[in-house]
Amino acid sequence: MKYTYRTSGTCARSIEFDLDENGVVTNLHFNGGCNGNTQGIAALVEGMKAEDIIRRCEGIKCGFKGTSCPDQLSIALKEALSKR
Repeated sequence: MKYTYRTSGTCARSIEFDLDENGVVTNLHFNGGCNGNTQGIAALVEGMKAEDIIRRCEGIKCGFKGTSCPDQLSIALKEALSKR
């Protein structure tokens, strides 16, 4: 299923991804943000289970911000898992 999450507190404006019936993330794309970093995150987590991504990315901060693109991804995945 396709999900779009509107981020908060980051340069990226939103995150789009597919989540299959086994909780595997594919087709991840950040809209906005630091292009190289967000492409890197997307490439690294492609094909991973959402729970594993959440465990690795939750709580990461960007500079003095209280969140980051990886942290926002973990929030987006938690929300998507709760809607299944």
